[in-house]
Amino acid sequence: MTNTTKDEVLESMVQYSSVWKVLVAELPGADLEDKPGLSISWADSPFPFWNAVFLTESSINAMQLKNRLREAALYVRQKRQAGLVYVCEEYLTSSTKAALPSALAEAKLELSLPVHGMAGNILPLMESSHPTLRMRRVTDEAQLMVYADINCEGYGFLPDWGRIGLRGTRLWTEGAYSYLGYEGDHPVCAASAIAHDANLYLALVATRPNAQRKGYGEAIVRHALQSAHDCTGLSRTILHASDAGFPVYRRVGYHKTASILAYKLSG
Repeated sequence: MTNTTKDEVLESMVQYSSVWKVLVAELPGADLEDKPGLSISWADSPFPFWNAVFLTESSINAMQLKNRLREAALYVRQKRQAGLVYVCEEYLTSSTKAALPSALAEAKLELSLPVHGMAGNILPLMESSHPTLRMRRVTDEAQLMVYADINCEGYGFLPDWGRIGLRGTRLWTEGAYSYLGYEGDHPVCAASAIAHDANLYLALVATRPNAQRKGYGEAIVRHALQSAHDCTGLSRTILHASDAGFPVYRRVGYHKTASILAYKLSG
């Protein structure tokens, strides 16, 4: 592993855990605590993304891993709402990786999804023109609730989860560069870029299931990023992608920087 790659792994995890505190900070009762080896961003919200515990040590042995996972799982079990525990694979030595299955079993955690840390010095970029998509910035509560609905549909969540998780927050309507994409008069996709630590962090990108595979996701990502760049001058951008989103972001110009595993309680 080159030094550049190591730097980008660290960047990915530091950005992930720190920007998550920004995303949930406005929510009532949000826990933004940092503990030895753990970073907590937990709103106890039904919107699952807003409940997260990150393992933060960039070099961890098997015993430390066992203890951190046990502590993280205990924290999650004390909460009303479900959430995720994030582990960066590049932080684990070969011996620690070998110990991971038993540590997870003891903590009663199971894999929820793989996450791809991605980054790129890609701005400015050429927006992808789309003949049937019209972009509109999210500036009020009504638009924000549509934005929440699209994310819930795109990720398969219950509709109320997103509305509860975003209602009344000002970040998405005032601080972030959040956009809806319209097919005719119907909003079909959403994306947001947030200025954070001299980067643009791309978040909450989704397309309604009946509007997927039309190039809408890539088009609105390009529009949100370029609009944010025009206003901030920032050229580096970071995100954390699902398997489904990964090829879209590669086409935009991102490259992979880290492999992250998200775990949920198994029982």
